[in-house]
Amino acid sequence: MLKAFRLAFFIGLVAGALLPTGVRAATPAIDVLHVDGTIVPVVAGYIDRGIEQAETRGSSIVIIELNTPGGLMDTTQTIVERIMNAHVPVVVYVSPKGAWAASAGTFITLSAHIAAMTPGTTIGAAHPVAGGGEEIPEEQMKKITEFSAKWMKTIAEDRGRNIEEAQLAVTESKSFTDVDALNLNLINLRADNLESLIAQLNGMKVTLATGEEIILNTEGYMLDRTEMSFVERFLYAISDPNIAYILLSLGTLGIMGEIYSPGSFFPGIIGGISLLIAFYSLGVLDAYWGGVLLILLAFAFFVAEILTTTFGLFTAGGITSLVIGSLILFPGAGPVGQVDWWLIAISVICITAFFVFVINRVIRAHRHQPSSGREELVGKTAVVKIALKPKGVVFIEGERWTAESEKGRVEPEEEVIITKVDGLKLWVTKKE
Repeated sequence: MLKAFRLAFFIGLVAGALLPTGVRAATPAIDVLHVDGTIVPVVAGYIDRGIEQAETRGSSIVIIELNTPGGLMDTTQTIVERIMNAHVPVVVYVSPKGAWAASAGTFITLSAHIAAMTPGTTIGAAHPVAGGGEEIPEEQMKKITEFSAKWMKTIAEDRGRNIEEAQLAVTESKSFTDVDALNLNLINLRADNLESLIAQLNGMKVTLATGEEIILNTEGYMLDRTEMSFVERFLYAISDPNIAYILLSLGTLGIMGEIYSPGSFFPGIIGGISLLIAFYSLGVLDAYWGGVLLILLAFAFFVAEILTTTFGLFTAGGITSLVIGSLILFPGAGPVGQVDWWLIAISVICITAFFVFVINRVIRAHRHQPSSGREELVGKTAVVKIALKPKGVVFIEGERWTAESEKGRVEPEEEVIITKVDGLKLWVTKKE
């Protein structure tokens, strides 16, 4: 009797331990990813991470909320391949109202196991455009378009969608409202919100790349939103043409400021970091490097003006180079990869005004040089540019001089009094 009781107690413990696991396993887990903006490499990494995470922990469905004007074709191909070979059902949901899945977004939407749209959204206009700034010959563009159309056909055929209409989105840049897309069998359903979408998914059948057929169960689901990490958000933020342009301008301006005023360090540090981040952004966005070089050449002209004072010749060349370089930075990328014209105008005006101010100060300093010899410098105040420890560099009346402190170390930007002129070297003491 005692043995029977112990056996029953043990079976009860095991059943109690297994019951919650069974309940949890029966509870459908739905992972939600959110993409809002241009399709760039960091988005592909984010989607891959989200799908892999869902596959690893056995989630029932992955939903990608999508709102994009398009993006890079290489990145789009990576995302499409990941979705079509996923071991978990993937739903692409174009939302919220007013959103669109244009160009690259159309390929991504149609590649999903289930494609859905919010009322008031649009997909289409997937005709390829030239990237990187090069002029693509008509014959070559025709081949690219034909290849893209064939790729779209493959996607639509595999997902059982309207092949002819899907190809028209590529060959004729045709766009579709949510109603058009549903009626033409480009998407599977329309849903007012995420809750409505999940409710409609219940009972639908999908076939994975492995050939496994799955009937979706969303009753009593558990929702889990997978957000971008801090690093992903940062990289996504800087993968924008306007941000890249600002960083490039700020970086070059900082480097030039350090050259003009050596020893201040801060402009050089900020400029160097900004320039490196800008190069990352430009590389991601497939910028035309001819435009980048013209912008860098513009700053070289400005610095040459400061050092040689050609009274406007290098300045004019710098402004011209800056404007042309800015305009051709992303010439063939379409509206997705263009720098806003107003940002170019503001940047050119601000940068030009800064250098005109600096050049004017240099010219005025040259016009007010001492007229009775270097001995006139004795007793005057200079500003330290490179720390005197005890030797360094000071700045006085538009000129840089090698200087030596008579007593103690003097930090940059501190003022000193000139006590003696010895050839091309000044002897100074810290101003009290």
